Amino acid sequence: MEEPRIKGELSTLNGLPSFFEGPADDVIPEQDLPFERFKPPPEEETAESIRTVQAWVVDVPDPRSIGPMLKWLHRSGLDTAELGHLKRVRKQDNTTSFLLSASPEPPPLPSSPADIALPAPPYVTMVPASAALTVTSLALKNALWPTTYAPRRKGEVESWSRGKARWAWDVMCATVQEALRARDSGELPIAACIPAPYNEPDRATFIARDTRRSAAHPLRHAVMNAIRQLADHHAASDDPYPPAVQVEADDESSPDDGERNGRNYLLTGRMLFTTHEPCVMCSMALLHSRVKEVVYILPMRGTGGCGGATCLPTLSGVNHRFIICHWKGGTIDEAGLRIGEAIDA
Repeated sequence: MEEPRIKGELSTLNGLPSFFEGPADDVIPEQDLPFERFKPPPEEETAESIRTVQAWVVDVPDPRSIGPMLKWLHRSGLDTAELGHLKRVRKQDNTTSFLLSASPEPPPLPSSPADIALPAPPYVTMVPASAALTVTSLALKNALWPTTYAPRRKGEVESWSRGKARWAWDVMCATVQEALRARDSGELPIAACIPAPYNEPDRATFIARDTRRSAAHPLRHAVMNAIRQLADHHAASDDPYPPAVQVEADDESSPDDGERNGRNYLLTGRMLFTTHEPCVMCSMALLHSRVKEVVYILPMRGTGGCGGATCLPTLSGVNHRFIICHWKGGTIDEAGLRIGEAIDA
């Protein structure tokens, strides 16, 4: 197939990359892509990083009481999902302990049946706040309390064809050219592009520059302007929302439970290319819009929200995760794109 192209010219340092040679449909290895995918650091793999919560525990001298205790727990309403990532029973140093609840006050213990013998009152202990995502984390958490092992489902890395790599090159080319035009007109040399997907060339492409100087508005960042263009387009069209997308419930880039099908999210299934790492504000807007992938050239270590000052999609409290890609150095002349390290891009 003939790949869709976005016209533009990119000032290269080492000529065109190897994927410009050969059939467009050929799949190329990961190392030949024009960008590198960001790999988040392992979570909770040191004793100091394990997040814990307070929980009530009671020792059960007779292991035969465990069965009746489990039945009582279910009847009492304490068998909630709050501690669902933990095992209810811990056997340690000839002592069997039973996990009750994470309530602020100790729960009332069963007074019957007679086969539940609890000579001691419940006491507080610290337990892991979440399931273990790695084997190392599991060992550390099990030392506190038996914890379930629930590694994130890691599907196969999406393969890219030569044609799609050329498409990404042309998209970034157009983005850089827009940033340079912005610089020449007195704006910051920052631009962002939401291209029509590679396999859907008839969909609209949105490209925007930073306009905070001309608009005298501190929030007119390139990424925000591009998202606004897309929102305006949807508002003016017959179908104001993105197409529905089926998402797996345990996919680490899935949306929250309220909107499993992807509707009402502007960037579902879309990529965003930008000259600079998005700031925290723009990264949060991308997260809320359910962007699929973000590709940037220049990292912003002091202000970036995709690995610089912080990395929003890797934080434990967010309900969507997107892929972050850093454009490989040595391919683009970045001199005209440089901005101050303290600037929010």
